[in-house]
Amino acid sequence: MSHQEHRETSARAILVEIRDQAPSLQPSERLVADLFLRDPGTASTLSIAQMAQRCGVSTTSVVRFCKRLGYQHVRDLRNAVLREVERESITTAGLPTVAAEIDRDDSLEDIVAKISLSETLSIADTAKTLDIAQLRTAVSAVDAASQIVSFGVGAGSFISLDLQQKLTRIGRTAIHWSDPHAAWTSAATLRQDSVAVAVSHSGETTDTIDFLDVAQQSGAVTIAITNHRGSRLASTADIVLSTAARETRFRSGALGSRIAQLMIVDCLFIGVVQASFDRSVESLRNTYTVVHEGRRTAGPRVARE
Repeated sequence: MSHQEHRETSARAILVEIRDQAPSLQPSERLVADLFLRDPGTASTLSIAQMAQRCGVSTTSVVRFCKRLGYQHVRDLRNAVLREVERESITTAGLPTVAAEIDRDDSLEDIVAKISLSETLSIADTAKTLDIAQLRTAVSAVDAASQIVSFGVGAGSFISLDLQQKLTRIGRTAIHWSDPHAAWTSAATLRQDSVAVAVSHSGETTDTIDFLDVAQQSGAVTIAITNHRGSRLASTADIVLSTAARETRFRSGALGSRIAQLMIVDCLFIGVVQASFDRSVESLRNTYTVVHEGRRTAGPRVARE
């Protein structure tokens, strides 16, 4: 890892960095990562030999894992994790202390507590690690765009739709696609003054990557919203807005990822509103009036000849 990469790692929450890098680690290194993610408080107190024993790996694997994260000494990694655990305890003050995973025998009370904890931490971690310079660039690009086209599949499609609806409310020409063929066709017609936004938690969804690739070839500015900065989607995009979602084994429900992605969309949207404040506020007021006053005064439809 380069000196620059180490500085970037140090600036991020270390547990977020471990989660982000885990999929690309060697199997033995992944076991060490799992130890830190499963019980960071305990892991930060263990010696190299104790970590190796608990994970069933060699001490060399522990040291290699440490260096993959940009730390020359294991004690520095332990100290960083310990600081993160202390920060997290402040963030979650007042929330029930519960295990992260949802189990078969959990009561509804347990489920509520675990989901609230997971989503609170997903938002807090995303806020802490979001690259503000990248967000600022994204805001400028969207504000200047003649057209914004967004795409996602599955849960990502709902995030894409939310962005489209928000931008439409402030008078922007925004289009959302959920069908990949329609998305690719639209991306092929974009120009240099257009913006394409792709949403994928993993950053490895082929249809979404292809959409952004076609948009980039058309000359559009491309934005990726993803949880993994090292993903293929992130490497395709001009701008990367990364989440730091915490998922449970119920990944199909897109629990933590959805709330973190919505936060990114909200930040992007409000940034664009501020960049064109008077125009945006007027549009928000007009759209609110049309929807709410129109609904109250709506009467029977009168057929016209």
